[in-house]
Amino acid sequence: MSGPLEGISVIDCGAWLQEPMAAALLGDLGADVIKIEARGTGDPMRGIMSATYQTERQAQFETLNRSKRGITLDLTKQQGREIVCKLIEKSDVFMHNFRPQAAKRLGLDYETLFPLYPRLVYAQASGWGLEGPDSGKGAFDVAAAARTGLMEFEGDPGMPRRPAGGMCDMAGALCLALGILAALQARERLGRGQMVDTSLFGSTITLLSFPVTQALAFGSNLVRGTRAETRNPFYNWYQCADGEWLHLLMLQAERYWPAFCEVAGIKELEKDPRFENLRTMVEHRGDLVPVLERVFATKPREEWMRIFAEHDFPCAPIKNFLELGDDPQALANDYIMEVDHPTYGREKVVGLPYKFSETPAAIRYPCPEFGQHTEEVLLELGYKWDDIARLRQEEVI
Repeated sequence: MSGPLEGISVIDCGAWLQEPMAAALLGDLGADVIKIEARGTGDPMRGIMSATYQTERQAQFETLNRSKRGITLDLTKQQGREIVCKLIEKSDVFMHNFRPQAAKRLGLDYETLFPLYPRLVYAQASGWGLEGPDSGKGAFDVAAAARTGLMEFEGDPGMPRRPAGGMCDMAGALCLALGILAALQARERLGRGQMVDTSLFGSTITLLSFPVTQALAFGSNLVRGTRAETRNPFYNWYQCADGEWLHLLMLQAERYWPAFCEVAGIKELEKDPRFENLRTMVEHRGDLVPVLERVFATKPREEWMRIFAEHDFPCAPIKNFLELGDDPQALANDYIMEVDHPTYGREKVVGLPYKFSETPAAIRYPCPEFGQHTEEVLLELGYKWDDIARLRQEEVI
């Protein structure tokens, strides 16, 4: 069976992380995604990852660009732009993360393309949104983390911390993919496409809906405190006897308190007025957190998890990324999955976050080599081998 987006064609003119990841998500869902890279230089993400981590392996880039075919074009040349337009003519979605002035200079802006291709879903990943004084500026992941309050929220009081892993870019990718899917559905009803814009800034604000809403509603920022200062000692993390960490998830602390006192060997505290309900636990958290620290230091994590499972106490082990690769729950659901890499053989990669009963999603192809499918795509457009040779000689491809 093929994926839910079988028959949908996508032209991906993006670079870096936000937009390419959105295109990869569409490819996993079955769309035919053609990634266009600049002739000669390519997506800067290819080189940045190798230089940063001093390795020839471009693992992050491979994740951002899987399930795609790849071609190279010089879009500054008229013949290169003509090829893009021929691709767009046959496609459902055109997506990019050019700045507005760059898209207009290339003749690939919405105002130019939409009258020519009224069924096209034109999707752009911007930095700051379409309106406002910064609408024409570029942005990277950390810029959104800084301006939205994420760095302040993640850091200890008075010391911002840069979040790792491209969280803002990933939020932008998910929002862009969702917007494209909505526009494709709207086209079924309306018979025409439209423009979709998602920005790093707006997507990160959405990612932070909970703390931002709290700040706006109550006039105070939700500050990330230390473990000792946690609001709810039963929604906190503790180190076990083997040095591993366990996060408690007991938001309704008083519901679990009597049974917890029994299994933890602190029965004498069950009726302590300091801990009779969540409100008093919060008031006396300075007393309760050290008690819980001593309790969890008496047994290794696996034993605590077994005890918690027997009593239906919600908790989660705190793992690192390498441990995640062996997590049985992640493997059983293909959240981490094994694939055959053309160079590195059988390996584990980030899998798919959803299941479809009738149209399963899949990692359709490994990340393309630079320009790997240029000739194949041009032949599909009707170009002959002589045309391809001429385009190569003229440095269009």
